[in-house]
Amino acid sequence: MSTKLEIIPFDNIYSNDFYVLNREWLETYFYIEPFDEAVLSNPKDHIIDKGGFIFFAKLDTQIVGTYAFMPLKDQSGFELTKMAVSPNLRGQKIGQQLLTHCLNFAKINHFSRLLLYSNTTLENAIYLYKKIGFKEIPLEKESPYKRSDIKMEFDLNA
Repeated sequence: MSTKLEIIPFDNIYSNDFYVLNREWLETYFYIEPFDEAVLSNPKDHIIDKGGFIFFAKLDTQIVGTYAFMPLKDQSGFELTKMAVSPNLRGQKIGQQLLTHCLNFAKINHFSRLLLYSNTTLENAIYLYKKIGFKEIPLEKESPYKRSDIKMEFDLNA
């Protein structure tokens, strides 16, 4: 029996899924920074109420992935952030489907650009970002995340 992945917008009932998915991902690859804990603990206040968006990948009745758009401070565009997929479903192209949704949503809503912060140890993610058109740009000294060693941009006006 095949199941179809559905990508749905934020609903507060999924706030705990957002927290659990991202916390697991961060603890597997890095660590939780204070900024992460604040955002993950209250995504409605830190993302939705500030003009951002959160989406979830839903398989049957289970939330299996997520990502968010946070509005950039003092510049146009959004940060693509808090992308995570359930550990038992990694490698099933759910992240790729979330990324496709992300770009389609950004284009439909006329975002000017997307930024993301990552780490070069995440080779598969970096490869995927580059494959769909993200370009590496200089990382500022005061990066919002200590774990970041790469910053990428997708210019939606190009």
